[in-house]
Amino acid sequence: MSVRTFALVALAFAVSTAAAHAADPRYPSWPCAQAKVPEISLAAVWAGPELGDAETKWKDDSKVSALVSKLAARKTPLDEAEKSVKEFLAGSAADKTNNAKLLFAGLFDTLNAQRSQVMSGLERVSRKQREAADKIREETIQLQALQDATPRDDAKVDAMSNQLIWETRIFEDRRKVVRFVCEVPTTIDQRLFALGRVIQQEME
Repeated sequence: MSVRTFALVALAFAVSTAAAHAADPRYPSWPCAQAKVPEISLAAVWAGPELGDAETKWKDDSKVSALVSKLAARKTPLDEAEKSVKEFLAGSAADKTNNAKLLFAGLFDTLNAQRSQVMSGLERVSRKQREAADKIREETIQLQALQDATPRDDAKVDAMSNQLIWETRIFEDRRKVVRFVCEVPTTIDQRLFALGRVIQQEME
């Protein structure tokens, strides 16, 4: 076995090992080191009055809906979002409690939906990564057979080697992206908690 082939075999083993790892056996497709929490609990982020019909009526208020979209967007800096919350609630003193509940209900609904979408995407990519790992492992076995064949077809060996290098590079690039995206659900949690706290403070 050539040095290059040995390196590819070692890399393929590392790829398959990485793809097989699951932090929580209950969620075999969850690729993140962080524990999977399927949904944010309302009680964990809201200690204010019961939301009641605000949970469904927030969408009917155009001002609240527009503000929710702005606050929920990760491109909106958190300090700017907090300032917008304060300005909105300060301008509605007569109906502050109701507006606060509508605003939080909208954020809770929207950010939970964002979170679910990101988590579904992560699990979808994780399944693709496992399929890719299986393919790399099978092709590595084929490469070893080509390497050991007599007579050896060097053109086929080189073609298979190049293909494996390309596939493992794609696998590693995806794994780096997944590691980055794994932070997003936690960031969403933190955003919802921070904005919920500001909303509750403004109600007092």
